[in-house]
Amino acid sequence: MTGRMNGTILVADDDRAIRTVLSQALSRAGARVRSTGSASTLWRWVEDGEGDLIVTDVMMPDGDALDLLPAIRKKRPDLPVIVMSAQNTMLTAIRAAEVGAYEYLPKPFDLRQVLEHVDRALEGVKKPTPAADAPRDEGLPIIGRSPAMQEVYRIMARLMNTDLTVMINGESGTGKELVARALHSFGWRKQGPFIAVNMAAIPRDLIEAELFGHEKGAFTGATERAAGKFEAAAGGTLFLDEIGDMPLDAQTRLLRVLQDGQFTRIGGRTPIKADVRVIAATHQDLRSLINEGSFREDLFYRLNVVPIRLPPLRDRTEDIPDLARAFLRKAETEGLPRKSIANDAVEVLKAQSWPGNVRELENLMKRLAALCADEVITLADVERELAARPSAAAPEMERGASLGASVEAHLRAYFQLHGDALPPPGLYDRILREVELPLIALTLSATRGNQLRAADLLGINRNTLRKKIRELDIPVTRGKTLM
Repeated sequence: MTGRMNGTILVADDDRAIRTVLSQALSRAGARVRSTGSASTLWRWVEDGEGDLIVTDVMMPDGDALDLLPAIRKKRPDLPVIVMSAQNTMLTAIRAAEVGAYEYLPKPFDLRQVLEHVDRALEGVKKPTPAADAPRDEGLPIIGRSPAMQEVYRIMARLMNTDLTVMINGESGTGKELVARALHSFGWRKQGPFIAVNMAAIPRDLIEAELFGHEKGAFTGATERAAGKFEAAAGGTLFLDEIGDMPLDAQTRLLRVLQDGQFTRIGGRTPIKADVRVIAATHQDLRSLINEGSFREDLFYRLNVVPIRLPPLRDRTEDIPDLARAFLRKAETEGLPRKSIANDAVEVLKAQSWPGNVRELENLMKRLAALCADEVITLADVERELAARPSAAAPEMERGASLGASVEAHLRAYFQLHGDALPPPGLYDRILREVELPLIALTLSATRGNQLRAADLLGINRNTLRKKIRELDIPVTRGKTLM
């Protein structure tokens, strides 16, 4: 923080412990604090002109703070509101941004982060303009409450009602198109079309015609005029997936469109206005492609105005239970039998590496829904399907590579995922857990649940093994394979 806080802060939360923690921390920082567990009391203070800033939970016994926020913005437009919520889905972040919250923070919160946002708000940082009422549809396009996804939601919420060009980066199967569709569906262009084009799926010599259209006779086979995807997406969003596979000639033409805001069909001379928002995505390292000379650096900076990095599923394993159950519900809507999944089966899913990410998990859940005879998918069902996964799904690494080299490659990718920002705190314990859990689970699997033999193989005390099993919540069934 830049110095001692100077102002009165209104804290509203129905949890007395949270009110106490926030009040004490803010008071120590120099602020004056009034706290309440009631939305009606908070509103009375606002009407009376009290407070320089509000820190509030969303759900309180007598109301929803996000429903109250438009009235606060109308009554006191210069009063910043920081919203916190344990209902930390993408929809909550979007609602908070659209009704004019200064900042949205998921619970459990980092107290230091709260203080930093409060300090910055009190210094007079420009507040966002309130928008129309947020959408209430709970059929969310993206699922996940993990800290890694919370950061994605916060960035998305800031971008919904802008035309900024976005670059989505992430491994295959992480949901890049879902994010692009969400940016479109919750933004001001939602009434327009969403057109997705996969650069890797189009012959390279046809990409320019596919994107920009062509006039009759422009090339052999062009027997009539044809509109391209830029025209088809007019008024909406054009999603360019796998942008790293775009050939250089097409890159040059795309750069010109982004610079000039207009284009011509191949063989044409009449400029056409490019009334689209462009969102690009790739699983490749574009900076490496730039160094190789296969991707234009100036195009990269035009596309990478706002980067969104999607975490791989192995970095958000706490989302796997919600994802697995959501995919079973989706499978039911597609005509497959209704299924649920046992808790111990979910724990085994959480211990997997998921090189195919969310897409791989969805395919597995559909397969289980189709093939399992019983209504409840069991641990044995999951183990059988996991064992049948093709070897090609294993993480990519050189044959004979040491464990240390593999771990280093994983860590390098993890740091690259966060770009200039550092990964979230707790990295040491997180990595140890990621290594310990599969090591112990696989050893128990090899010994068919015999903990004495497993401890001997691992070279640790049996009591230590039991402690690790409890801490890592590893299901143990004697005589069964766990992974």
